[in-house]
Amino acid sequence: MIEFEAALLAIAATFVLFAIVALYRVFAGPTDHDRVIAVNVMGTNTVIAIALVSGALDKPLFLDIALVYALLNFLLSIAFSKFNVEHGGVL
Repeated sequence: MIEFEAALLAIAATFVLFAIVALYRVFAGPTDHDRVIAVNVMGTNTVIAIALVSGALDKPLFLDIALVYALLNFLLSIAFSKFNVEHGGVL
């Protein structure tokens, strides 16, 4: 069973690495839309990594944290879309 937990942790580390790579687009994105998509990608990768760590460590509380983080990530994208449409931009 140790190999399974180690594999889950390795996959979680890969998703964290993908989130760090997406951080480049947050700073170098040519438009605000690119930046928002990159932040959403980072949030999604973080939620997946937290869920994998939850499975590897057998801690169901982490799944609740991942769920709350996913909801906050979704609300961020909705809030940005609403802000952008109200101020003249169209997605």
